[in-house]
Amino acid sequence: MKTLIRNVRLCDPNGEPVSIMVEDGVIREIGHVGPWAGLEFDGRGLTAIPGLVDVHVHFREPGFEYKETVATGSKAAAAGGFTTVCTMPNLKPAPDSMPNLRRQLDAIDRGAEIEVLPYATITRGRIGKEPVDYAELAPYVCAFSDDGSGIESEDVMRESMKGIARTGKVLAEHCEVMELVRGGCIHDGDYAREHGLPGICSESEWHEVERNIRLAEETGCRLHICHVSTKESVRLIRDAKARGVDVTAETGAHYLVFTDADLQDEGRFKMNPPLRAADDRDELIRGIQDGTIDCIASDHAPHSAEEKSKGLLKSAMGVTGIELSLPAVYTYAVRTGLISFSRMIELMAVNPRHIFGIKGGLEPGQRADFTLVDFSNPFTVDPDRLVSMGHATPFAGLELYGKVMATFFNGRSVFINNDYYSESTES
Repeated sequence: MKTLIRNVRLCDPNGEPVSIMVEDGVIREIGHVGPWAGLEFDGRGLTAIPGLVDVHVHFREPGFEYKETVATGSKAAAAGGFTTVCTMPNLKPAPDSMPNLRRQLDAIDRGAEIEVLPYATITRGRIGKEPVDYAELAPYVCAFSDDGSGIESEDVMRESMKGIARTGKVLAEHCEVMELVRGGCIHDGDYAREHGLPGICSESEWHEVERNIRLAEETGCRLHICHVSTKESVRLIRDAKARGVDVTAETGAHYLVFTDADLQDEGRFKMNPPLRAADDRDELIRGIQDGTIDCIASDHAPHSAEEKSKGLLKSAMGVTGIELSLPAVYTYAVRTGLISFSRMIELMAVNPRHIFGIKGGLEPGQRADFTLVDFSNPFTVDPDRLVSMGHATPFAGLELYGKVMATFFNGRSVFINNDYYSESTES
């Protein structure tokens, strides 16, 4: 199949329009193309960017399909401009063996609109005690993680890192010391104290970041730190990189935009780790500016409306994010001058591919994974219009720039926005 996208700007909202020619799922040419026989899209006014990659999502299948499924989650990802996502393993059953992983792989085969790459767990049942068979699982997964649970035992983590290092895969760690969480629901800051809510101290994150960096340095394991939220974590990662430790890190768009001063007693502001203080946010911004933080990942974690309706204290942890990550980062980091447009693309498309060995992009010869975006006209976030089954987002009601108009995976259109004003024809 042949497809042509005309009049689109390439990775620069102010660039000169070009055409993108796709054939058999591969980008064949980018430039100026004459008469065309095939499927044609007019991208006038739009910018083409590489298909985005989110290395931290929760699609809830198998086990929790009432929150999200592979089908609904991958459709939401396509609506957010993503062509590859990596799905976390807090599922039922947890993907800690080939029979259990096969349940998830079958769901992906049935329902995925885009490339969905699963994580396997680090330990059996994600309970931090017994390592899984890394060699058996490695060919079928993007990486290993016990996301949602930190591994408390230093001995277990050391042996896990040794085993994963032998596979060459990444260990993506949710860094959290449960004995320091103490039943907290939000950051242990001013809002928690003023409203009498139990707080989650920053040390519950950075203490385990510090330990895991030390063990990665000792074992040679490729370590990826999930959803960084504290200034101390950023500084530990920066120092480790300066020493040559093979460590990478991600943060979420919501941590770059909101602080605990923005909290309201609504479940849409509750996630783990929590929104931190202003100086934490400022250090996270410095981290994405100087390369300490490699990726922006949504930690897309949908829940039912009932589970998110119980305020900050009792609502489930996690918010919907994959459809709004790009607009949030563009609006609050690029338009404000904190980072360049090209840096945003590095954080959301280039670096995740490099770290996790993912194909696709926006150059001739690559698998045709790309997204067409309107960066000029704002839109207001209406949670009821989200594709995801989860509608709880702190961005509700805000005006954002960066509306995704079309997403192509493997040369095939997997999302077309209803507001896409151009015509497509086939001849």
